[in-house]
Amino acid sequence: MKQYITCAIPYVNAAPHAGHALEFIQGDTIARYHRLLDSEVILLSGADENALKNVQAAESLGENVQAFVDKNAKLFQDLAEKLNVRFDVFQKGSDEKHHLASQKLWQLCAEQGDIYKKSYKGLYCVGCEAFYTPDELDEKGECFEHPGKKLEEVKEENYFFKLSSYQDKLLQLIESEKYQIIPSFRKNEVISFIKSGLQDFSISRTNKRAKNWGVPVPGDPNQREYVWFDALNIYQSGIGFGWDEEKYKKWWPADLHVIGKGIIRFHAVYWPAILLSAGLALPKKLFVHDYITINGQKMSKTLGNIIDPLEVIKKYGTDALRYYLLAKVSPFTDGDYSDEKMLETYNADLANGLGNLVARIAKLAEKVSFEITQTTEIFDPLVKERLEQFKFNEALGAIWQDIAALDKKINEVQPWKLEEEKLKEFLSESAVKIRSIALSLKPFLPETADKILQQFSGQVTSSAPLFPRI
Repeated sequence: MKQYITCAIPYVNAAPHAGHALEFIQGDTIARYHRLLDSEVILLSGADENALKNVQAAESLGENVQAFVDKNAKLFQDLAEKLNVRFDVFQKGSDEKHHLASQKLWQLCAEQGDIYKKSYKGLYCVGCEAFYTPDELDEKGECFEHPGKKLEEVKEENYFFKLSSYQDKLLQLIESEKYQIIPSFRKNEVISFIKSGLQDFSISRTNKRAKNWGVPVPGDPNQREYVWFDALNIYQSGIGFGWDEEKYKKWWPADLHVIGKGIIRFHAVYWPAILLSAGLALPKKLFVHDYITINGQKMSKTLGNIIDPLEVIKKYGTDALRYYLLAKVSPFTDGDYSDEKMLETYNADLANGLGNLVARIAKLAEKVSFEITQTTEIFDPLVKERLEQFKFNEALGAIWQDIAALDKKINEVQPWKLEEEKLKEFLSESAVKIRSIALSLKPFLPETADKILQQFSGQVTSSAPLFPRI
């Protein structure tokens, strides 16, 4: 069985932050789970490089645009590596193969008569790379995603996509869950947005405004493809669309897109409509997660509260950060991060919880030269169920209940007082439980899970603490 999973394609106008880490880890956890089920998996992300904000950021630094996006795209790849996130494909938007794929997608939509040219005047948010009508803005006339940033008034002649032609079809697909949006309240938001009436949207920019950067519009050297038209297509170009049809046919459609709530319109409305126009298959599921807040506030460069995940990893380690973002941040509501909460979680759940439990059992086993001869561990069915619902926090909660239960049993039985044979019986049961906990942890904390499984195979001995107390 194949599983093609994607994370959103981040803009590379700046270094990655904790929000990117959250999504990368979520996508990787899902992919690792499916690999455990022996599925053939591709996990994809990439670099959204054809955005106007990238051009502006490069110009502000006096840097060449290509050199600038190459440098920043590498930061995202480095972050993934530090997070132990295994992307099978990292597709850059400036790649020639992606340009070919995006021009092909344009031509397929144009052949259906769904692309036309007209003059337009509107309010443009560079942060979102999107036009907004006044009723879509807050009381100050600002974008909800980027408060404090004034929108640009743009007037030019662009190409438009006939989104309005797909209103009924999109409703039918989403309501019937042929295109499934998770959680259901996000699905209802999308349905409400579609029912309010879909407007055609601009899918190109003039070379002047795009600074001659991005994918050229087929047949019109004066225009570039609008960033969202080409960026969404990274999900296809990364697996062969337009350059390796055999590979593309094997992997498309995507089984799951993982995205943040701020870009739901593009993925739940624009993207399926473009694919319908082009006569291409739709993704199967869209999982929409919420954001990380910092001490109760949205992360913002203006507020100066951006969390650098690499700094957290330096202090606590990769699996500690993975644990916090999966266990303490609900996927369906905004979850808060603070240094105090991170330290408390690390010591309580990891050092005193999992780490202490493993150390206690290992020390008892070493005392009587206990050897594991049979491995009968199971992946917890409740963890499996929660994971398939993308409820990472509840899945880990179930594992930590098992940790607490085994800890409690040790305190009640007091195995260090048992005779050797009775102690070995107790250790046999406990070792199976420890290995089952480790197996269930593999998608979430892969490095820690592997250490435990290695320690609890053959003759069990004590080792360095999994999570030294801080």
